[in-house]
Amino acid sequence: MDAQTSGSASSTPEPDHLYKGRRATLPLDILVIGCGLGGLAAAYCLAQAGHNITILEAASAIGEVGAGVQASPNVSRLLMRWGLGPRLQEVGVKIQAMSFKRWANDEVVGWTPLGDVIDKEYGSPFYLLHRADFHRMLHEAAEPYCDIRVNSRVVSVDPSKPCVTLASGEVVSADLIIGADGVKSVTRGYIIGEPDKPRATGDAAYRALIPAEKLLQDDDLKHLVERMESNIWMGPRGHIVGYPISAKKEFNLVMMHPDETEGAVESWTAEGNVEKMKETYKEWSPIIQKLLALVPSTLDWKLMDRDPLPTWIHKDGKLALLGDSCHPMLPYRAQGSAMAIEDAAVLGNIFSHCSDRSQILPLLYAYQSLRYERATATQKSSSLNQYIFHKPDGPEQEDRDREMRAAMEDALRVARGEESTYTLTGNANQWADKKKSDIQFGYDADEEAEKWWVANGSRLMTLVPSYDLKPRTVHSANH
Repeated sequence: MDAQTSGSASSTPEPDHLYKGRRATLPLDILVIGCGLGGLAAAYCLAQAGHNITILEAASAIGEVGAGVQASPNVSRLLMRWGLGPRLQEVGVKIQAMSFKRWANDEVVGWTPLGDVIDKEYGSPFYLLHRADFHRMLHEAAEPYCDIRVNSRVVSVDPSKPCVTLASGEVVSADLIIGADGVKSVTRGYIIGEPDKPRATGDAAYRALIPAEKLLQDDDLKHLVERMESNIWMGPRGHIVGYPISAKKEFNLVMMHPDETEGAVESWTAEGNVEKMKETYKEWSPIIQKLLALVPSTLDWKLMDRDPLPTWIHKDGKLALLGDSCHPMLPYRAQGSAMAIEDAAVLGNIFSHCSDRSQILPLLYAYQSLRYERATATQKSSSLNQYIFHKPDGPEQEDRDREMRAAMEDALRVARGEESTYTLTGNANQWADKKKSDIQFGYDADEEAEKWWVANGSRLMTLVPSYDLKPRTVHSANH
């Protein structure tokens, strides 16, 4: 399906406002490997930039498993720009606050207002979504503009041509390949030259969904749905996150616990043992016990970490990575899908300038230059919450809770119309740290790409070998 003709056949109006209406004067044939959130977003953005897109997906049907995912303002502003605002309102839950609690007695030790505060501060809302709903809306957006091929598992890549070979034996060629094939990426190995070994974090995560109506029938639990907050119970060597999704029809639970399995597969879909899950948290609060009693089944996800890659681009300049394939995130900051969506927006914006095949490599370096430091910093910021949330009871935990309480008291003063009196930079509650929130939530991928192009574009298009756009050592303001 031709990306440009398919758009005219669709009932979806083409968003000509993207990239200031700019479309590449040379449409490229681009393969996107993987039809997850990042792959669909990349396909959509590159198609809107004027290119012909084919998505190759290994699965036999398009769909997504998983549970909750967060669309913070840095994501929602892009989705709304893509015309998905009504869908977000329909299936999302607009998060009102972050609430941090003690594992043993539900005492609230930290609280940060979001909701209208986020709207006012960053001009875009903060939604809680079911991952399948998120995936569906991106699929609906991208599908009219690209060719999505299922049963198309990539078994090898020739980055120099470039082309891929499918399990069927078919060879598919293109001008450019984007590896959006996730944490178990096939394409990543071709860029770094060897398999990268994931590092065990010592954590795993049970995941479960509970019908919200069951919580609403219990006076002790109904506030967890009605308040529309993200609740984090912090405990020794683990924490639990719970919040409503699916237009408040379901309650999402993610339960971090010590990983005691040997050689377990890194998988989103591995079945977990409900009784073992309950045993893990048997000493946690009565509220947690009530929630776990409602869990019919669970998945158990082994959490692995990876070091930032030195580059996301193959040396031949026709293969690049996006999303989890190059910067997989631990789930402690809820920014994994956000980074993939931002990657896609920048990639589309940059490639709307393409007018010659000789520009592909410089354009890829521009994409990497824009995205590398931010994504790497977010990787590290996500890991930091593992350390913050999992402290055993004792002096360090008490110091953490004291910091969080001070931030909560300051937030309550501001809510009453009083002046803020507390410095929140570096606070244990990363959501209360205004500097970090500005960095994370205030980011506009399109705006950053446009600013970068004004400063560097003309120089980029007459690129000389000494013009170095490759990433350097990251010194993050997020830490």
